[in-house]
Amino acid sequence: MQERRIQVLEALTEGPVAGPALADRLGVSRAAVWKHVEALREAGFDIAGGENGYELRSVPEFGPAVAFGLDAPVDVEYHDSIDSTNRRARELAARGRDGAVVVADEQTGGRGRLDRDWASPSGGVWLSVLLRPTVPAAHAPVYTLAAAVATTRAVREAGVEANIKWPNDVIVGGRKLAGILTEMEGEADRVDWLVVGIGLNANVDPGAVPAENTTSLHAECGGVDRRVLTQRLIEVLHDLHTDRDAILPAWREYADTLGRRVRVETGDRTVEGRAVDVEYPGTLDVDTGDSVVTVAAGDCEHLRPAGG
Repeated sequence: MQERRIQVLEALTEGPVAGPALADRLGVSRAAVWKHVEALREAGFDIAGGENGYELRSVPEFGPAVAFGLDAPVDVEYHDSIDSTNRRARELAARGRDGAVVVADEQTGGRGRLDRDWASPSGGVWLSVLLRPTVPAAHAPVYTLAAAVATTRAVREAGVEANIKWPNDVIVGGRKLAGILTEMEGEADRVDWLVVGIGLNANVDPGAVPAENTTSLHAECGGVDRRVLTQRLIEVLHDLHTDRDAILPAWREYADTLGRRVRVETGDRTVEGRAVDVEYPGTLDVDTGDSVVTVAAGDCEHLRPAGG
């Protein structure tokens, strides 16, 4: 959403404001104010005009409203429908952008890890965050963990007790609620850009999520305020991006994997044992009984409840 329109909305939150007063406050013409108000109305904001001026009566449940009231220095680009928010974020990265968040109501070509299909129907939260961290490429996985923490915290604040399955699946009762796909470009000694894609089954009918062993917030609690949920996710991820030391402690707090017996398929071997810890930038320590094996990446299967 344009910065000027956000300024208009912020002014209207204080109560009715006359057009001339709003124009003077923003340093624009009265005609410009009218154009911004009309654009906001088209975007779903209920703005009344009366004797006392313009009055904001209600805010849309989602859409461009994600940018309104967001406590993070990012630029939100919203799409009703897009093939892939990650693809669009990569495009913005190639143009030199930073701090952009691409949000969509629907994705038509969503993908997960290992190029798996990821259903992204209307009602979910499908977003990609473009970051340019000043870290070596080997440290990039910690931002995937940060995204899992941000998603889990936002979901918990919405009233659903979510946890994290290593490395980045957000689950509820063992069923997958959200997935994360991180893409990167850079050299060994530095990251040029990082795109963190998050797919969250929010207000999605369970029948619209075809994969086995998945769930949605609609199924768990009847639905949530997607605008608030998305804003909290972005805000927490921004905070973690600026405080990397907080990522692993938060991940451990929400971890469902630690303490469980697990099987991790790494591609060239299988590691089985008890998951005992996660280390920077996101490796999993597995006690096989003979030794503690550190796994950098792989598909993790939970074999036994934590503490079992």
